[in-house]
Amino acid sequence: MKKGFWRKAAAAGIAAAMMAGLAACGSSSSSSSASTAETVSSETETETAAAGEGSTQVQVFIAASLNDAMTEIADSYMEAHPDVDIVLNADSSGKLMTQIQEGAAADIFFSAAEKQMDTLEQDGLLVDGTRADVVSNTLCVITYKDSGTAVTGLENLGDASSLAIADGSVPVGKYTRQALVNIGVLDPIDDVSTYTTQQLSDALGGVEISEQGNVSKVLTAVEEQSCEVGTVYYSDTYGHDGIEIIQQVDPSVSGDITYPIAQIVNQDADDTETAAAADFLSYIQSDEALQVLENYQFIVK
Repeated sequence: MKKGFWRKAAAAGIAAAMMAGLAACGSSSSSSSASTAETVSSETETETAAAGEGSTQVQVFIAASLNDAMTEIADSYMEAHPDVDIVLNADSSGKLMTQIQEGAAADIFFSAAEKQMDTLEQDGLLVDGTRADVVSNTLCVITYKDSGTAVTGLENLGDASSLAIADGSVPVGKYTRQALVNIGVLDPIDDVSTYTTQQLSDALGGVEISEQGNVSKVLTAVEEQSCEVGTVYYSDTYGHDGIEIIQQVDPSVSGDITYPIAQIVNQDADDTETAAAADFLSYIQSDEALQVLENYQFIVK
């Protein structure tokens, strides 16, 4: 990813910090505060103009599990299209869906589950004819290397000293809950995502659970040995030598883990940005980009 986005973010952060400091200093004169604020504003605008000069930004909202693969794909695309900046926003699909619903200027959404894409489609926020299923994944139970855990899979997660599990709004958290329903640990309910962390803990014999906001945070909690065991996607384990896979969960237990993509109706985008978004969407589905996704252990549809 190009550095322009981060320069803008850094400048905005500095501006916010300085403004907060000014507000806290009651002894400063109003004219001094105004002068400083104008200087900060001017510097921020200069950074922003320099970062975006001569380029079109395409805002791509991606599930956290796609971050590494999509960074490589975006870099390859930008190398061939120096007039386009691909800006990646990686988080849980549920959080990204909410941001889009609330008016975030997204051009493309690449979700880790169909539910979130279905919701946006029902809201009329997808560009007609652009939705496609790109890859799939596998739910895994993991631990850190040489942990000596007694856990052998979903069936005895309660034998861990601690678990990292994503909340129910996160696709990997929902898939984990569905798998626990399907093996009889949790009772069937209409929406398994509503199972709370406390309910999971109770069902697993009172094991300590650290709830995480996306799959990358689950991986980090286990990799840094804050938690003994966690549930992530198979693709998340790529390149992480400190992680051991205890179990790859059969899709018949977790449910199919499908990643759909679509162009988003972005009212803030001009024709150039909309066209660039459509072109990048097409590139993501090209043989070259699909090979990158496959290299990161996604299953190409």
